[in-house]
Amino acid sequence: MAIQSIETETQLIEQLTRPSDALKTFVSTLNGRLLVLGAGGKMGPTLCLLAKRAADEAGHPLEVIAVSRFTNKQAQDELNDLGITTVPADLLNRDAVLALPDAPNVINMTGLKFGTSTHPGLTWAMNTLAPALVAERYAQSRIVALSTGNVYPLVPMIEGGATEEQSLTPLGEYANAAVARERIYEYFSNLNGTSIARIRLNYAVELRYGVLVDIGMRVRESKPIDVTNGWFNCIWQGDANEMIIRSLALATSPASAWNLSCPKPLSVRAIAQRFGKLFDKEPILEGNEAPDALVCNPSKLCATLGTPTTPLDQVVHWTAHWIRSGGTNLGKKTGFEVRDGSY
Repeated sequence: MAIQSIETETQLIEQLTRPSDALKTFVSTLNGRLLVLGAGGKMGPTLCLLAKRAADEAGHPLEVIAVSRFTNKQAQDELNDLGITTVPADLLNRDAVLALPDAPNVINMTGLKFGTSTHPGLTWAMNTLAPALVAERYAQSRIVALSTGNVYPLVPMIEGGATEEQSLTPLGEYANAAVARERIYEYFSNLNGTSIARIRLNYAVELRYGVLVDIGMRVRESKPIDVTNGWFNCIWQGDANEMIIRSLALATSPASAWNLSCPKPLSVRAIAQRFGKLFDKEPILEGNEAPDALVCNPSKLCATLGTPTTPLDQVVHWTAHWIRSGGTNLGKKTGFEVRDGSY
């Protein structure tokens, strides 16, 4: 039964890292180590803890290793305290990558999006050089490589969202660097026979950041919301992390591609109006919906691993309560309204 509200970060982390029976069954099949690269980002810590909890509750001895630069020492200490092994490393440093521990199962969450307009070279390095080094180092492993729905162009809403067969012809430098990242994985999968699953994630959300937080905060603060880019995908971060871990079973050579999100796109206008009712405030909406948007169709992954279990209406209620209560905000905007690919 879903809880009605989340009051503290401790409760939030517990909710984000509560493993399903399906995940516990799956992690019981993983032998040796699970290596998570880029584990210091927004999703990495809870993914590591989710995997660890699933293994512990299944009685399975799985070592979870979190790799990141760990510029925030507190985040590293917290993971260590939870029984997760941490390894500080810069994935742009070849020697550092070569020195990483062996692991048969690897999840690579690294990438760079925001700041591309001011530091494009770093974006391209993080999205191409780091994956190349990782793919060389773990040529004999299974790799789940996080990608993004930004690899797609804007698609007409009447088409129901981009499928994995859609041509990768996006707008903007970040999006094209993300396409290059996927091509790097394709190349090394073909070269070395490495099993790789590319997971094209569209907007993971929790209560401290995400597109729902962005819209809810604007409604609460009576700030205008541009609805020109009128539709978006999102998924509760706990569900996203679970499906990312289980996607290790989908890794193939040649590399496969999978869209990850909830089945149906959401309307910016409708979500703003829903927050308006919850806050008893009229949202300030500007513009008119364009006939196309950056949305994906995740039906292939949902048919394979199941539909995400956390209802987004429940997440909207949690988010509204969190905002109303003054809960922590990470201050990391999603740029959900961007249509020209400039981040």
